[in-house]
Amino acid sequence: MSKTALLFAGQGAQVVGMGRDLAEAYPSAKAIFERANAALGYDLAAICFEGPEAELTRTGHAQPGIYLVSWVALELLRERVPGLRFEATAGLSLGELTALAAAGVFRFEDGLRVVRQRGVFMQEACETTQGAMAAIIGLEEGPTREVCVEAGVELANLNCPGQLVISGETAAVARACELAKARGAKRALPLAVAGAYHSRLMASAQPKLAAELVRIALQPPAVPVISNVTAQPHGSPPEIAARLVEQVTAPVRWEASMRYLLALGFTRFIELGPGTALTGFMKRIEKGAQVLSVSDRASLEATVQALTAQG
Repeated sequence: MSKTALLFAGQGAQVVGMGRDLAEAYPSAKAIFERANAALGYDLAAICFEGPEAELTRTGHAQPGIYLVSWVALELLRERVPGLRFEATAGLSLGELTALAAAGVFRFEDGLRVVRQRGVFMQEACETTQGAMAAIIGLEEGPTREVCVEAGVELANLNCPGQLVISGETAAVARACELAKARGAKRALPLAVAGAYHSRLMASAQPKLAAELVRIALQPPAVPVISNVTAQPHGSPPEIAARLVEQVTAPVRWEASMRYLLALGFTRFIELGPGTALTGFMKRIEKGAQVLSVSDRASLEATVQALTAQG
């Protein structure tokens, strides 16, 4: 029998209109959006559905919005496929919190509030630093690390073969891009982000996030949840909290996380939430893996059909 892992989207996947067709088509989805609004005390659903884009892309809205739409996708899939089984979860950056919620580590509302505050704290860090990020395409990890050392930036995301992300002070990232191209990178693309995520420039967010995590009850995960920091399963609740705080400035080891699951015999992955970035990464990590996704009504129906047919 195939082993299934659930994958949850990270920041950057947000798009105006996300989740709207699900809320319109399924009363249970609409109810989750209403629960989220009540938990937060403002209309996050309206920002997801209608924008404006500048408001949705603010870290304090984008992070809880993606968490919310990803959770709706999971709950609808559970509703439509009552026998849905999964043996592990993982999420990219903020998606790791959704993965922990899916594994029962904390309640949906508790996770939503923490993600909202995480976004606010990271936005505050962005506003007090001059940071940037860039995708380095077509350069191996070794030469990219050399570029990072020379330019004084950090390796923020190891997503898949040929796709790495660097992070640091704006001028240093620009220099790193030039160095990467000189070393043979096909492209070095500045990313449209508010600051230098997964770098030391986010350090001011860490003690604030740690204080938020103390306020919620954490349970041992019901299935393994892969940590972005270690590319291994999370441990005890105190260790989970420590890794989530560390994750704010540490690199996201996504490719290593997926290779860990593949080595354990996982062959089916279901991406939940807006966008299909994780599907694209998996195609470059292991072409033979089956990847399904749920981001809207059409993809939900297609995934339900595929799972029902496979049993």
